Amino acid sequence: MTALDWVRSRVDPSTATALFLVGDLLAIAVFIVMGEISHEYPLLSVRVLGTYAQFVIGWLVVAIPAGVYATDYRRDLTRSTALVLGAWLGADVVAQGLRSTSVFPGNAALTFAIVAFLVGGILLLAWRLTLALVTSRRQSTAPA
Repeated sequence: MTALDWVRSRVDPSTATALFLVGDLLAIAVFIVMGEISHEYPLLSVRVLGTYAQFVIGWLVVAIPAGVYATDYRRDLTRSTALVLGAWLGADVVAQGLRSTSVFPGNAALTFAIVAFLVGGILLLAWRLTLALVTSRRQSTAPA
């Protein structure tokens, strides 16, 4: 199996997948903005971009190999929910590791890791479940 074949087995090159990816990145951005506002950091800062980058890197490093963007992830709601939460947990671990370096802002902290998993996970699931509901309704009401 070539690297391209492996990527194709993990990422469905469709409009729906692109929509899921954009929504995921926006959900992560909302999580970061909420946190930065709650800690009274300025939103237009390198810190915000660095924090966002930690979680986006973590998400992409874990979500793609996990198959979050594969064709079959949308077929089973229970499986896709578990897959997204598992990938987000992995992304959180990667982000915390990045936070512990001098390259990125912040420090790794268990309390932040727990908050990040809960809040980020809820936002990702809410977004994905909403999209799944909307697309399933459209498919069920489409003329045959």
